[in-house]
Amino acid sequence: MKNFLIILFTSVLIASCGSSKKTKTVSVKGNTTTKEDNNYKKKKGSKETDKIIKTALSYNGTPYKYGGTTKRGMDCSGLIYTSFKENDIALQRASYMMATQGKKIKVKDVEEGDLLFFTTNKNSRRINHVGLVVEVKGKDIQFIHSTTSRGVLVSSLSEGYWSYAFNHARRIL
Repeated sequence: MKNFLIILFTSVLIASCGSSKKTKTVSVKGNTTTKEDNNYKKKKGSKETDKIIKTALSYNGTPYKYGGTTKRGMDCSGLIYTSFKENDIALQRASYMMATQGKKIKVKDVEEGDLLFFTTNKNSRRINHVGLVVEVKGKDIQFIHSTTSRGVLVSSLSEGYWSYAFNHARRIL
């Protein structure tokens, strides 16, 4: 019975907030665009969005910890919850509950500060992963999240795993 519970617990951890895909690190751009950045989409004049993204990026490299909300460790929803909370915006704590807040938007309308929701468990349709959009350049959407294997990092929605697991996007701000 103990072995069964250990295997079950391990499976849940791997299925929620997990990936081992390689990603690149991005930095937050300023409020202006240049000619080279014609496809760069940004919410105009949103200092609030920039603050939330800056907060989330400050956790880059933090190890994964189920239920964690500090630099010692955090899970995917803990990262989003903490990044918004530190900027005086209340969100639900779990990713599937966050997926009911704000306004559902089409992926082509995604902007920085929007949330991306994923269903990574093949045996369930329930939302179990969330990320925060930190950069949109044309069709390339970069988001920060926390994975069981690599902790807090920035990934691209165009990566096969994340593209396949993507469920929907929501705008909170």
